[in-house]
Amino acid sequence: MASIIEGYNYDIFISYRQKDNKYDGWVTEFVDNLKRELESTFKEDINVYFDTNPHDGLLETHDVDASLKEKLNCLIFIPVLSRTYCDPKSFAWEHEFRAFVERASQDQFGLKVKLLNGNVANRVLPVRIHDLDNEDIRLCESLLGGVLRGVEFIYKSAGVNRPLRAKEEKSQENLNNTIYRDQINKVSLAIKEIVLGLTAGSVAQAEKDVPLTDIAGEGTRSKKTVTREIHGDTAIKKWLSAIAVAVVLILAGVFGYQKLFKNNKPESPDDRISVAIMPFQNMTNDTTWNIWQDGIQTNLITSLTNSEELKVRQVETINNILKGNNVTNYASLTPTVASNISKKLDAKFFIYGSINQAGTTIRINAQLIDTKTEEAIMSFRIDGTEKMIFHIIDSLSVLIRNSLIVSKMSELAYGTYSIEDLRSVHSPEAYRYFIYGQIAWDKMQIPAAIDWYLKALSVDSNLIEVYSAITLSYYNIGNIKQAKAWYLKYTKKLEQMPAGKKKGVSCFSALLFETPKERIKCYQQLKDIDDQNAMAYFNTGDQYLELMEYDKAIPEFEKAIEIFDKWDIKYNWVPFYSELGIAYHKTGQYRKEKKLYARIEKDYPEESKEILDQQAYLFLTLGDTAKGNQYLNKWISFKRGQSMSEADIAAYIGGYIYEMAGMPDKSEEYFRKALSLEPESPGRMNALAYFLIDSDRNLEEGIELAERAVKLAPNGTFSNLAKGWGLYKQGKYKEALQFLEKADSLKTIYNHKLYLNLEEAKKAVAGLK
Repeated sequence: MASIIEGYNYDIFISYRQKDNKYDGWVTEFVDNLKRELESTFKEDINVYFDTNPHDGLLETHDVDASLKEKLNCLIFIPVLSRTYCDPKSFAWEHEFRAFVERASQDQFGLKVKLLNGNVANRVLPVRIHDLDNEDIRLCESLLGGVLRGVEFIYKSAGVNRPLRAKEEKSQENLNNTIYRDQINKVSLAIKEIVLGLTAGSVAQAEKDVPLTDIAGEGTRSKKTVTREIHGDTAIKKWLSAIAVAVVLILAGVFGYQKLFKNNKPESPDDRISVAIMPFQNMTNDTTWNIWQDGIQTNLITSLTNSEELKVRQVETINNILKGNNVTNYASLTPTVASNISKKLDAKFFIYGSINQAGTTIRINAQLIDTKTEEAIMSFRIDGTEKMIFHIIDSLSVLIRNSLIVSKMSELAYGTYSIEDLRSVHSPEAYRYFIYGQIAWDKMQIPAAIDWYLKALSVDSNLIEVYSAITLSYYNIGNIKQAKAWYLKYTKKLEQMPAGKKKGVSCFSALLFETPKERIKCYQQLKDIDDQNAMAYFNTGDQYLELMEYDKAIPEFEKAIEIFDKWDIKYNWVPFYSELGIAYHKTGQYRKEKKLYARIEKDYPEESKEILDQQAYLFLTLGDTAKGNQYLNKWISFKRGQSMSEADIAAYIGGYIYEMAGMPDKSEEYFRKALSLEPESPGRMNALAYFLIDSDRNLEEGIELAERAVKLAPNGTFSNLAKGWGLYKQGKYKEALQFLEKADSLKTIYNHKLYLNLEEAKKAVAGLK
């Protein structure tokens, strides 16, 4: 029996550890009762998968991928969370729970579904039979990407933490006051809410689906639309001909010229044509094509960005607005919604398209739409097979580009530029893994993203986007050594690529090897490409922070926030706002800083824990010690909950919170506390040593500590930095320069204090001559 929604094998998958069913068959009884409750809740029959035999079903000896493809192809996943379930080494966790989350995240609905009442629910519906340890809760929440919710079946009394039974002898002693039958009912109703939400989404998408036989009649549409078609392998070869391109452009000029270019030039202020490309809608019944919704969009943006005549809104810019407007299911991305998004982006035109399938034939439809009027200026249609997907995208890119720059008739011919140059990858499977990695990256699941990227390269080593993605991944988790290694692999691959692919590589180099000033130049290039790229402004501000040029950082951060405010969305990443608070603090703009933190608390009530440290040093700076300490204690509790060590907590309080508050005595106190907790740590010695030396509080002790650290870590960047700066303070400039130059040669990434100290030493040595 299949699911009530076409394309799925089961409605519900029950996942559990066999250990939790051996004692009294609790899970089996739960499933039996749930099935009875579902019969009285749904008119239709609900299909539940439940593996009752410990020697049957998904065993380690079976083909796991094949089994999961069939059985985990379900609407709702119910894990029975117990003290034994939350174990990454267990089969249920790794091959059922994790596998479902990854699979559901890629299918037509996604992991989270919008309910009919407007709320959002996760398709993972946990049933908890024990109070879980904090570590287990964090493990679940890291996989789900949000707060762990669900229905509890827990009987709790003094010294008791066990599953709630259908027939309790002492139900009045249950501190949770839960009744088994009520909890079963809650599970059933929650399932119904999710199913109705999924069903509504499925119907909405089906209503948008147009049969291929109808699409073939596009030529009968209003004269406002000009249709371009390409069929089969022969079309790819034909379109390599400059003559064919010229014919298409001439036709485009006949039908679309007046609409596109009424004044014979683009309306963009810098004389470029602004365009936004929306994700393509998967109109097939095959969820494996979901990845190409973003895949086609990303590839078109990458290709068209290389055109100097176009101003192409970037993927992150567009998708930030989509997320801000809760457009997670692209079935809800109507032309009107796309038009509104494009207006926010100041894009004159937008591309709106779909993926269709008839047998083995894949058809990509796209329309070039005027943002203001929502009129379809031109439409394009390209047929091919799954293996031709990159050729289809490249052909579509050429058509869109040439249609947009139709007024420039001198550029009709390709010259040495060909479609084959646009991409070096020929494997849709590899690109699918790459997209999975991008999805994991978007959820900040960076180790998982790296795994997907590596899998993509194992299939196709020429997928150049993966090399840059892995480079950035390692950079963001602080593994600079690996980031640099992958950057070098990336540059070697780029040598084999056409010139257009090499744009932007200088930004990678600046990020890993250059100074913030060079990085700022690169971010300016990104702003030139897309002046609505909020993250380019944010990253520029971040570099000014590192340079301690706070007055320059502020307008960049404010511009980034202004862009999101104009779009009327909140960017779901607290540092996007809180970094501005640092700049306000450093420039003494405490009123603005306080107002900013109040906004973060209001907009991000849960995530605002991340700014407890900033609120602490703000109030300590303002002289409100009671409130400052209140926030400080909250921050300490928060970090302990994240398993931060006591030494790290003390070092952070001393080196950052009290430093920002301008309380050097307290800074020294906590630096000493951190060292007392880890007395043999060179890092703790360096931190206290540099503080004592730089602040001129105790030069002799600082140098003594620095020397101990150098003996323990002779090739440590910070050991040599502290020792060198101590020698400088003693007036031993030549010796100081030797240590500081060694520290500079050992650094993995730019350090501004090291740069400033080194420059001082160089000037001092130069003055001796």
